[in-house]
Amino acid sequence: MTSVTIDRVHLRQVNLPPKVKRTDAIQSFVTQETILLTLFCSDGIQATGYAYTIGTGGSSVVALLKDHLVQRLLGQNPVHIEAIWKDLFFHTHATAVGAMTSLALACVDTALWDWRAQSQQLPLWQLLGGAQHKVPLYTTEGGWLQLSTEVLVEQTLKAKEEGFKGAKIKIGRPHVSEDVARLSAVRDAVGPGFEIMTDANQGFHRAEVVRRAKAFEGLDLAWLEEPLPAEDVSGHRHLREHTSIPVAVGESMYHPMQFREYLEQGACSVVQPDVARIGGITPWIKTAHLAETFDVPVCPHFLMELHVSLCAAVPNATWVEYIPQLDDITHSRMKVQDGFAYPPDTNGLGILWNWDAIEKRQQIYLEINHAT
Repeated sequence: MTSVTIDRVHLRQVNLPPKVKRTDAIQSFVTQETILLTLFCSDGIQATGYAYTIGTGGSSVVALLKDHLVQRLLGQNPVHIEAIWKDLFFHTHATAVGAMTSLALACVDTALWDWRAQSQQLPLWQLLGGAQHKVPLYTTEGGWLQLSTEVLVEQTLKAKEEGFKGAKIKIGRPHVSEDVARLSAVRDAVGPGFEIMTDANQGFHRAEVVRRAKAFEGLDLAWLEEPLPAEDVSGHRHLREHTSIPVAVGESMYHPMQFREYLEQGACSVVQPDVARIGGITPWIKTAHLAETFDVPVCPHFLMELHVSLCAAVPNATWVEYIPQLDDITHSRMKVQDGFAYPPDTNGLGILWNWDAIEKRQQIYLEINHAT
C-alpha cells in the first residue's frame, strides 16, 4: 500500500467579532482571531484544523507555524499523529509549555484528526470512541459581567425557555454582596431545577475566594470556575477543603500533566480542557481519560463546534458550553434539541467551512509547499 504524504499546507487567519459584548473579571473578549491550517494530502483529502485567540497573538501563532512547524509536516504520513505531535512539541520545547505553542500544535493536530476521520469515513466522535450520542448543553452567552441584574435575569430566563439546561454567570463584582445579589436574583427566577455555573476568570485571591464561596453556599451552584490563578494548585485544593461548591479548572492549562497535578492533589471537581489551548485533540483525549480514572467529569471550555464531538467520544463528559463561534465562516451548525447538543454525522471534524466567506475575511493567507 502506498503511503500517504502531506504535500502542501495553507495557513489563514480570520478575525471574527463577538456577537455580543463579552467582559469578565479580568478582560474583554475583543475579537476572535481564528487560525486555520489546511493539509493537502496525496490521497486527495483536504483536512482543516484550527485554534483561536480572544484578541491578541494570532499573527504570532501563524508565524510559529510558518517559521518552525509546517516545514516539518511536508512529506510526512498523516497517519502518524502521535509521532508528529511529539516531534513538533520537542522541536518547540523552548517555548513550551505555553499558550502560543499549544495553539500552534492544536492547528496541526486537529487537522491530522480531521484527515484520519475522513480517511476512515467516520465522524470524529465515533472514531474516538462514540461513548454517547448527545450531551447536555449550557449557555454562556447571557451571563457577562457588565450586564445589570435585571438583564441577567431576563437573559437567563430566556435561556431556560429555549431549552438550555444551565447557564453560566460571570462573577467578580467589586463587592461580594453584588455577586450574591445577582446570583440570588437568577436563582429565584429560574427555580431549583436549572443549573447555574459561575466563572471568576482567575479574578480572586485565596482569602477572598473562600469568603465568596461561603457567601454562595445555599444557591446550589453547579460549580465555581477558575476562582484563582491557574498556577495556584494548592490554593484550589485549599478552596475545595472549605466549600461544598464544585471547583472547575482547565481553560488556562496547556498540557495533560498540569491536569494530572490538579487531580493528584484533589484540587478540582471538574476539568475543563480547551482543545486549542491544550495543544489539540491528542492531548485533550488523554486528559479526558485521565480525569475518568479519578471519577472527575469533563466540561470543556469554548469551541463548541469541535468539543461536541470530543464530549460525545468519552463517557465522562457531562456538559457542552454553548458559545457560537464559527457561524460567519461555516455552513454547518451544531445540532441542538431539547437542551442537548448532538455531534455531527458527517465524516471528519464535522465542520463545513464556508471558504468564500473565509477568503473575504482572512487577514493572513499563506501557501507552503516543498518549494518554499
